[in-house]
Amino acid sequence: MRLDELDYHLPREQIAQRPLERRDASRLLLLDRASGTFEDRFFAELPGLLRGDELVVFNNARVIPARLFGRRAGVHSQPPSRATKSEHLTGKVEIFLTRELDSDVWEALVRPGRKMQVGEQIIFGAGELEARVLSRGELGLRTLRFFSRDGSSIGRHFERLGHVPLPPYIEREDETADRERYQTVFAKRPGAIAAPTAGLHFSAEILEKIRARKVEICELTLHVGLGTFQPIHGETLEGHVMHAESYEIPVETANQIQAAREAGRPVFAVGTTVVRALEDAALRAAEAGGAQLVLSGKAEARLFVKPGFQFRAVEGLLTNFHLPRSTLLALVSAFAGRENVLSAYQHAVEAGYRFYSYGDCLLVR
Repeated sequence: MRLDELDYHLPREQIAQRPLERRDASRLLLLDRASGTFEDRFFAELPGLLRGDELVVFNNARVIPARLFGRRAGVHSQPPSRATKSEHLTGKVEIFLTRELDSDVWEALVRPGRKMQVGEQIIFGAGELEARVLSRGELGLRTLRFFSRDGSSIGRHFERLGHVPLPPYIEREDETADRERYQTVFAKRPGAIAAPTAGLHFSAEILEKIRARKVEICELTLHVGLGTFQPIHGETLEGHVMHAESYEIPVETANQIQAAREAGRPVFAVGTTVVRALEDAALRAAEAGGAQLVLSGKAEARLFVKPGFQFRAVEGLLTNFHLPRSTLLALVSAFAGRENVLSAYQHAVEAGYRFYSYGDCLLVR
């Protein structure tokens, strides 16, 4: 499949730069994937749009302040060039954490990264947190080991020194309010570098109304990483390799999904991250040949869901609007049909919907 088959035009002014005052005040475009028809609704109507027998699956990952700013300590640094002489040994360094490998070891994007060699040290704050470059990897990644110099945990230092990792299409610096709004109300498990944005629309009131309809709710954790945002290089989808993202499906959640399927009740995913985790676990279960629909436990998803994919677990989807020519748009197109999705997107553009992380949403059923 050619990448340009997942393209659409979006005016820049429709990229949401800030969240709405109320989480549940966003618009919702309802898409019927069988007929391709769609209609304009509001997210606050979601409880009434559900049949009442769904099993709704949330991603409870919690976003960490993954952007850190430090300075080079100069250890093992390269000799200064004419262009870098003024910043030699004291140059500013931006760290974007991408994946936790151990309690104090992370994969990260480092800027400027070209001169950051193995053994280089970075100092944060007043020196209470340090990092050392352990290795260089693919996609410009570095492996860093962090050291606390004052007895506090590494995570506590991240919370105090880090910044909310807003996506690059939000063209402003992060603000204090983002610490709460770029986080779902059910976020529990820290480790994600981006919010599972479909969940940002939910308020405590909407969750209560969903429960009042006797809709069953369960949770899993997928820590959003580079796999979600890595651009597709090349002109076709087939050559793209997804970066791994870690996830965990509790035994209780796997059992609830099994019971729902056996009872003929639809499994409804809140967000593409839930789809990726469930379908990866369902594929592994099918390959194992057992009776369980999805496998519980911890795993890493490298699954690239694109048109032609056979869905095994998910039958309904709430998702935000995604970037053109992206793996996320490929996933939604695989679920609802490329023509249906692009028609719905064209309508959303013409109707003035707000796009991307802080924008409106699409309900596919």
